[in-house]
Amino acid sequence: MHRTHGIDLSEVSVTHDGRRALGPLSLRLSEARIGIVGRNGSGKSTLLRVIAGLVTPDAGAVRVAGADVVRDRAAALRAVGILFQNPDHQIIFPTVIEEVAFGLTQLGAPRAEARRRAAEVLEAQGRAGWADRSTHALSQGQRQFLCLLAVLAMAPQTIVLDEPFTGLDIPTRLQLGRAIAGLSQQVVMVTHDVALLEGFDRVLWLDGGELRGDGPAATVLAAFTDAMQAEGARDPCWP
Repeated sequence: MHRTHGIDLSEVSVTHDGRRALGPLSLRLSEARIGIVGRNGSGKSTLLRVIAGLVTPDAGAVRVAGADVVRDRAAALRAVGILFQNPDHQIIFPTVIEEVAFGLTQLGAPRAEARRRAAEVLEAQGRAGWADRSTHALSQGQRQFLCLLAVLAMAPQTIVLDEPFTGLDIPTRLQLGRAIAGLSQQVVMVTHDVALLEGFDRVLWLDGGELRGDGPAATVLAAFTDAMQAEGARDPCWP
């Protein structure tokens, strides 16, 4: 997919309960594959939710594919899709076809048109037989793939993923990994598994809501891994 726009953050900052969770951060993200790493609480998930328009920053501007995701929710839905760590936090409908069609109705498609387009997405992904299946009867890996299908149906230019492989067994991780690797959209992925980011165009390293590293995957991941190993070698600060 040819992208005329990427992600633009200008002096973005977020606070939670009086504590700074992110920023101020200014970034231009135009690469096809971008990874985000950092310790727990470093601001990774907050950054993803800001990009997706799910968290309103206290200051600054956020644009994805030219759309102001803070002020224009409809444009945000067209510009960026998000895949959460736990599919059960994302799936809300009892059948697969309803789940895939839902985002299309949010974009204004009539119900019958949304179901038709949802069926086309399932067919294209080799999952036509899933249409009438109960979402609760799917395995965790299948539910995660369903969430990806629902995002793909909306045809966003950017897809952000928050630890999408958590809790999946090896075969399912490989299958989902191939699906993600084959996406034509820009992908931004948060993960603790640095091996998943090998070959990515760019990696951001967040620490305390600030950017500690930003550059080619090999360079940033090496520095991040060294720092984490050094942290792990220290005496524990808990009983």
